[in-house]
Amino acid sequence: MIIMAPEDGSRMGGGMSGGLPLQYLYISQPFCCAPQRRDRLGLAGDVRPKGVNPERLDVTLMAEEAKSAPKKERKVKTPAETPAAAPAPAQAPAAVKTGGPAKGMYHYIGEAWKDVDSDEMKQLMWQRMVDWRKEETFVRVEKPLRLDKARALGYKAKQGIIVVRARVRKGGLRKHRIRKGRKPKRKGVLKITMKKNIQRIAEERTSKKYPNLEVLASYWVGEDGRHKWYEVILVDPNHPVVKSDPKLNWICSTKHTHRAIRGLTPAGKKGRGLVRTRGSGAEKVRPSLRAHDRKGT
Repeated sequence: MIIMAPEDGSRMGGGMSGGLPLQYLYISQPFCCAPQRRDRLGLAGDVRPKGVNPERLDVTLMAEEAKSAPKKERKVKTPAETPAAAPAPAQAPAAVKTGGPAKGMYHYIGEAWKDVDSDEMKQLMWQRMVDWRKEETFVRVEKPLRLDKARALGYKAKQGIIVVRARVRKGGLRKHRIRKGRKPKRKGVLKITMKKNIQRIAEERTSKKYPNLEVLASYWVGEDGRHKWYEVILVDPNHPVVKSDPKLNWICSTKHTHRAIRGLTPAGKKGRGLVRTRGSGAEKVRPSLRAHDRKGT
């Protein structure tokens, strides 16, 4: 059924319309109410559209305000009001280079040996000490333990070059206790230390153990409360592979015979004061102490 709203635009009361200004109100049920209610709504009678079955009508609400509302004026864009250009999308920041070139295996081996007190190295060193204590004083190893250090000192994985792990005691001199008459403090047994360091002693003993080889260099690999272990690099000066190597055949010269005993290795030169001592106060160390009647320090 279609109910016409009042022509004066007044709102229809009652719960049927909710107080909205309606143009048409479709109701699915027949409009039957008391004459007094029809009079209050301002209706003269039952106005129904012809040919419409009120039982099949759906409730459809058409607001009068939507039709009678004034249309918004279309705003014309002027050249001055052209929209600003959209900001460019933010680009991802360029990757920042950290450090220099890429680091290789030797770098990380050296970094691990710099911090021997780390948890990983402690476990490895503890197990090594257990195994090395059961071995002999001189043990030939297949490959160097500190590959970066060995390569820096001249080691090459080729014929004529071997690596030996040597064990040396720690501490000062082991002097014999004399049994002649003198004061006990003059015996000179305790607190006597050699000027020669432990590493030079290890190189000299290894050189005597392998008399046909020359000591190239050595480096520290471990220690405990009683001993120190060094890996000594030995070279055969008579091997044809060594003789044909232009970077290594200098050791074949007779000038380097017994070079460990003469203090010509890196550890020997350091102990003689030829590495970190120069200028004033070191006048007697070059070419050697013997050349200056042992007057140097």
